[in-house]
Amino acid sequence: MPPRSTRPADKFDDDDYPAYTMGRAAEMLGATPAFLRALGEHRLITPLRSEGGHRRYSRYQLRIAGRARELVDAGTPIEAACRIIILEDQLEEAQRINEELRGQAKPPV
Repeated sequence: MPPRSTRPADKFDDDDYPAYTMGRAAEMLGATPAFLRALGEHRLITPLRSEGGHRRYSRYQLRIAGRARELVDAGTPIEAACRIIILEDQLEEAQRINEELRGQAKPPV
C-alpha cells in the first residue's frame, strides 16, 4: 500500500492543500477576487502559486478568509479585520501553550 501522502484523494482531505483557484475561492466566500488579494496584501493569508503563477487557496485559508468576510460585512475595515484575526490566532496559540504547560507542571509535594 502506498504511503498515505501519495494517494491523490488524500490531497483533498488535507486542509492545507491548495485545491481552490482564486475564482472558485471567491465564489465560495461570496466575495470578489479583489477581496482575496487584499487579504494577501494585509498578510492574513498567502496563497500558494500554481506553476502558471495563479493563486491557489486551501480550505484552511478559506476559513480564515470567511472569518475576515464576516468582520468586514459587520462594518470592520479590512485592515482591522485582518489584525483582529491575527490576534485571535495568537491568543488561541498562547492559551494552548499555557494549558500544555499547566499539564506538565508537577503539583507541589
